[in-house]
Amino acid sequence: MDDDQQPSAGTARQRLLDAAIGQLAEQGISDLSLRQLATALGTSHRMLIYHFGSKEGLLVAVVKAIEERNREALLAMEADLDQSPLDVARGLWQLMRDPAIRPQARLFFEVYSQALQGRPYASGLLDGLVEDWLRPAVARLRSLGVPEREARAQARLGLAVSRGLLLDLLTTGDEEGVDDATLLYLQIMRYGPDATAPVRDLLPPSGGATDGGEATPNARPADGPPA
Repeated sequence: MDDDQQPSAGTARQRLLDAAIGQLAEQGISDLSLRQLATALGTSHRMLIYHFGSKEGLLVAVVKAIEERNREALLAMEADLDQSPLDVARGLWQLMRDPAIRPQARLFFEVYSQALQGRPYASGLLDGLVEDWLRPAVARLRSLGVPEREARAQARLGLAVSRGLLLDLLTTGDEEGVDDATLLYLQIMRYGPDATAPVRDLLPPSGGATDGGEATPNARPADGPPA
């Protein structure tokens, strides 16, 4: 093969990263040894070490890649000017609560906790883990006339609530209860903590979201920026 036909190191690394994300979705990867991971990904453990340094380095790279994909999904929703910030928040939650990506979510919190404990291989994960999510949300809120400081506070609160509810869902498996809490949070963001609507009017019928993942119409916050 000619030199210009040889796959670049970046391409080979990305291919392995994509394969690892696929393996995570199907069977999980955190419990596998480096050699087992290499076999599952159709490569050698030496290649994994070359590209990622270690098994832990691969796990961090997987989490970063998944975070980037999720942010791209957020940016795509933000680009739709027909959607209010609450519509975007609801859409992002539907993405996050998808049972198909729960293995990814579990790995996220596993590696996140290791980074918070100061594990050297995971510490790089903390860079941008909050700010990279705040930036597009703040920009959208600012474009709607929300002052900078308030926009940052709203964006930070939304990120914290979303991650907290996702952790709740992974812990309890209570989809209906977590969906109800999400709907109430969005309602409070729209109408304020003194909203007078009875709780029963804010929640969908027992069973939570509809088959399409959307809340029932009576639970949907009104369009427009949060109050």
